Amino acid sequence: MKTRAAVCTGLHEPWKVEEIEVDAPGPHEVRVQMAYAGMCHSDEHLRTGDMAPPPEIISVFGVDSLYPIVGGHEGAGIVSEVGPGVETLAEGDHVAMSFIPSCGRCHWCASGRQYLCDLGMTILAGPMMSDGQWRHHLDGQKLNRMTQLGTFTDSLLANENSLVKIDPGVSMKAAALISCGLATGFGSVVDRAAVKPGETVVVIGCGGVGSGALQGAKIGGARYIVAVDPLPFKVEKAKQIGATHGAASILEAAMMLPELTEGRMADVVILTPGVLTGDLVGPAVQLASKDGRVVATAIAPITQEEVTLNLFNLAMFNQALLGTVFGSCSPRVQIPNLLRLYQAGLLEVDKLITQEYTLDQVQNGYDDLAAGVNVRGVVKFDI
Repeated sequence: MKTRAAVCTGLHEPWKVEEIEVDAPGPHEVRVQMAYAGMCHSDEHLRTGDMAPPPEIISVFGVDSLYPIVGGHEGAGIVSEVGPGVETLAEGDHVAMSFIPSCGRCHWCASGRQYLCDLGMTILAGPMMSDGQWRHHLDGQKLNRMTQLGTFTDSLLANENSLVKIDPGVSMKAAALISCGLATGFGSVVDRAAVKPGETVVVIGCGGVGSGALQGAKIGGARYIVAVDPLPFKVEKAKQIGATHGAASILEAAMMLPELTEGRMADVVILTPGVLTGDLVGPAVQLASKDGRVVATAIAPITQEEVTLNLFNLAMFNQALLGTVFGSCSPRVQIPNLLRLYQAGLLEVDKLITQEYTLDQVQNGYDDLAAGVNVRGVVKFDI
C-alpha cells in the first residue's frame, strides 16, 4: 500500500512528507492507523547526525546510509491489520509505541528488564526484525524507520514486540507522549535514581523528558525539586508541574543548593538537556551530595567519547554516575502505569503540549523546538 510519511533524506535535510510504499504485514507484524505522534528531540538527532552510526556499523544493517529514514518514535493509534503469527494484538486494539522492543524471552526480558531487550540492537536502522526483509520503500530505495517504528506516518507497520496494548478509554494523545519522553524522564528519577521521600532533585533541561523527570520527583516525594533551563518559560512551566525552585544555569543552581540542603547539595541530579555533551557531566556531578546519584538521560552524539569529570571526588564522595534507557523500567509496565496516573490526575500531560501540528508541519514543529517556543509538540492525524 501507499501512505504518507515525514522523511529525512540526508544529513541536515529537512523533514519532508513523501508518499512511500509499505508492503503487507509479515510474520508478527501489525499495521496501525496513527492517531498522534509525539515530536521528541531524539528525532532531530537523526537529522543532525548525533545518532547516525559510522559506515562500518550501518553496513551491518544492510544499507550504506541511515538515510532516507522515516522519523518519529513516540505515538499511539489503532490496529488496522495483523499479519500471520501475531499473538498479542487484534484489529481494533489501541496501542502505544515502544521505541525499545521487548521479546519476552531473552535474558534481559526474562529477568524483568525489558528495556534492555536484545532486540534493541535492531533499532538504529535496517529491515523488519521479524524476518530481515525490507517492507518500506521510497522511490525504489530501502527506507529506514526511527527505532523500527517511524511514527510520522498515516499508517505504520511495526513488529508486535514494539507495540503496547492500552485501554481503549484512555487518551491516545497522552499515550503518545508517555510512550517515550515522559516515561524516560519519570523512570530516570523513580526507577534509575530510586528517589526517596524528602530528597532533593535537580533536573537539568526542562523539555519533554525533563518534564517527566520533574513529575517523577514530585510523585516520588522529593522535598525540593530544582528545574534548570536557560529559557524562563520552561522554568515557569516546570514550576506548574512540580518544581519548587528554578534556575537559569547549573551555576545558579549550585549557588542555591547549599542553603536549601544545609550544605549537603542534591541527592539526585538528572541530565535532560536537548543534547548531552561531555562538558556538562562534571558540573552536574558537582551539584550532587555525598552518595548522590547523577543520571545521564539525554542523547549524546554517538561518537562522543570524552567527558569532563573529577574522578577523585566521584570515588571519595561515593557518588554514582548512571546511564538509563527508557528510564530503566519495562515499557509494558511503565506505559500503562503512567496512563493510570494520568487518568487519576496525578501526572500532567496536557499542559505540556504547546502546539499540535499536521503531518505536513513536522519540520515547522522542529523549527519551533529549536527556537525555544515548544515544550512538547504533537502530530495529530485524521482518524
